[in-house]
Amino acid sequence: MSVSSLPARDLPAPLLHEHGREGAYTVWTVQYLLRLCMEVLREEAFCGMEAEERGQGEAIARNLYELSSLKVPVLSILIGEGGSGGALAMAVADEVWILENAVYSILSPEGYAAILWKDGSQAARAAKAMKLTSYDLYKAGFVEKIIPEPEVYTLDSIINVFDNLEENISVFLKNSKSMTEEERVEQRYQRFRSM
Repeated sequence: MSVSSLPARDLPAPLLHEHGREGAYTVWTVQYLLRLCMEVLREEAFCGMEAEERGQGEAIARNLYELSSLKVPVLSILIGEGGSGGALAMAVADEVWILENAVYSILSPEGYAAILWKDGSQAARAAKAMKLTSYDLYKAGFVEKIIPEPEVYTLDSIINVFDNLEENISVFLKNSKSMTEEERVEQRYQRFRSM
């Protein structure tokens, strides 16, 4: 089977044990940097016995554990489809931002519909119920900032988005300097406890 033979929207889901490597890279990166900024683009993980046999649950738990205890400022930016426990695991941060047209959920609308109504074709209904848009997530307090996006991406408009991100990241890093390491870890902990 080749990738080109698969439907455009139904590519194979990633195997979540790969998150174990991402967590290891995160810890290594933090040892050599003073801050961490992650972009989260993670589709729903493969759901099956093989994924569990490869340590899917442990990989998510390891990332949650490692990221929650980092003493450096951590910022996660959701840039597209942030789906599954893997996206959650990569978004344990002091702040989580989202591009205006990105989505963030623990499950795809198709998966949600299949579980709730035993009918994956009810994805549109599920997406509305899940409230996974940037504005829904901001209103619920799951993300701290929505980064505006242009209607059409061009070279100029993407540069504007990058400039906006750069400016906001600079402010985030400047503000984070005022906290001690212990205060930062405690604030991150309280952020998730309040959800």
